[in-house]
Order: sequence, then C-alpha cells, then structure tokens
Amino acid sequence: MKILIVEDDHFWRQKLQTLLQQLGYKSLTASNGAEGYTVWRAERPRIVITDWNMPLMNGLELCRRIRATEGSCYTYIIIITASDDTDQIVCGLEAGADTYIFNPFTLAELEAKIRVGLRIVDIESRDIVIFAISKLVESRDYETGHHLERMRHYTKTIAEYLYNQRVYPEVINPSFIDNIYLTSPLHDIGKVGIPDHILLKTDRLDDQEWEIMKTHTIIGYDTLMATANHQIKTDYLQMGAEIALSHHEKYDGTGYPQGLAGEQIPLSARIVALADVYDALVSKRVYKNAYPHEVSRSIIVKSAGKHFDPVIVEAFIACEDKFVEIHQKYRE
Repeated sequence: MKILIVEDDHFWRQKLQTLLQQLGYKSLTASNGAEGYTVWRAERPRIVITDWNMPLMNGLELCRRIRATEGSCYTYIIIITASDDTDQIVCGLEAGADTYIFNPFTLAELEAKIRVGLRIVDIESRDIVIFAISKLVESRDYETGHHLERMRHYTKTIAEYLYNQRVYPEVINPSFIDNIYLTSPLHDIGKVGIPDHILLKTDRLDDQEWEIMKTHTIIGYDTLMATANHQIKTDYLQMGAEIALSHHEKYDGTGYPQGLAGEQIPLSARIVALADVYDALVSKRVYKNAYPHEVSRSIIVKSAGKHFDPVIVEAFIACEDKFVEIHQKYRE
C-alpha cells in the first residue's frame, strides 16, 4: 500500500515519511498540490495525505481535481490542518476530503486515520474482486446462471437463522453472515482449471475424469489463498478458500478432498454443502429434471448425519419456505 504525502514544508514532509515507514507503509511525496496531482495521476495511490496551504495548488483544489478524475477507483483523502474552524472543515469536506487530522498529531492518530481509509478502500476492492471472480465461474460452466445468486441467499438465510438461535455462537456473528453471503458464489471457482471435455461432458464421468473433476476444490483453494495474500483484509477470501476446498466434504467423513468429518469441516463449508445440493436437486440439469421441493427436502433430511451436519439440516427445515421463495425469485 503506497500513500501519497503532499506537503510543502520539508520538515513535515520528512516527518510524515518517517511515521508512515514506522507503520509499515511505502510513501510517495510531492512538495505542492500541482506536483501532488501529477504524482497521483501517474501512480494512483489509494490514500492521499495533503496539507491545506501550499503554493501552486492548495489542498482543497487538489481534492477537487482528484474527485473530478478518479473514475471508479476511489481515493481516500486526509487533509492536515492547524485550524479547527468549522466553516473551514465543511469547506474541505465539500471539496472532497474524507477526514481531517489536526496538527500537531500523534502517531496513534495518524495510524487510526489511515486504518479508516484502508477499511473504505478494502470494501470497494473486496466487492470488485468477488464480482470479477464470480463472473469468471459463470463463463466456464453453463449450469451456473442464477445458481450463484441463489447460493448466496440460501447460505445467508441459514447463517442468519443460526445466529438468531445462538447456534455456534463462537463462530457466527454479523461478519460471518456478510462474508458467507459474499463468498459462497466462489465455491466452484476451481472449475476454471478443469478441462472443457470434462467440465462440459454430458455423459457420466469415468473414474479418471472424476478424479480430475475433484481437483477443482484444491484449485479453488489455492487460487483464493493466493489472492488473499495480496489483499489488505483477507477474512472474506480466507472463508471463500475454505468453502472452495471443503464444500464437498461429508459429515460422516466420506467426502473429498480430505475426508474430513463432523466439525473438522469448516462451518461455512457445511452450510454451503447443503445449499449447493438443495439447488442442484430443485434445478433442471442436462442429466436430470428438477425435483419438487418436497422430494428434495426428503433427500436432505435423510442425509442428516451422513452428508450434512444435522444442525444445518434443522436450520434448513426451519427456513424451507424461504428456500422455496428464493428459488422462485431467482429462477433460470
């Protein structure tokens, strides 16, 4: 993460560089607003710390220029000022600044302001990453379609029910619910690494082809973990990776790729496993017609303790009307 410092005073410019280095960030520098705008356009740093009063172009005009030309990639702007005048603060916010830091300031204050900026930038990056990868899945597998949209709603429904019932309270919280909604569409991302003659085959796979197909779980895990290593905040990608790896595990230990059993299987993957199977049952495929909800429900209930976590099955039964509603709303 590079942070642009725009400060005309040499002492304060160097001080900010030193402070950012202590916090673990790389810095770009400019000695006035005009130079700062040039550096910003060339490097596109996601966070800018700028002084208010500078020659050639002041901090307010720099804010306006950035906002006018940043496009869809948001820049978080912090203005440094010695004045706490309310009218001046409002003026800066209207020009496009996100927040202020008043001089003199401490290292802790600076770190707190930057962390807020990182959270904002990360939210945007997170949604872009997930959307892009989800569309990549759709481009390879003709069966996905609204399946991915249904999956995120199924999994959120179960997670919210468990949260409200205080089941698995040590795991499920609002962040868990947000993350499983966001990342459950990535469960089959590894299929991008499966050859077309296997992925798109309409006949039954032979033993060798099936072994290759099963590797989509490992490919998905490796892909998402590699992505997580280059992101600011990775809890959502880590959940996506564990879902990709383990959503074909079975509660009795007969699944793949690791043969995990019971609570060895991540909770997120246990939820996705049920949602994925339910959607496959109630949806038409080239090799089968869609089963009615009642038939699909019966199959899932009989698989409690075998394929599925019995607690997740109970949650599904409690929410089955919602599942029917979701399937009807997002039909192919």
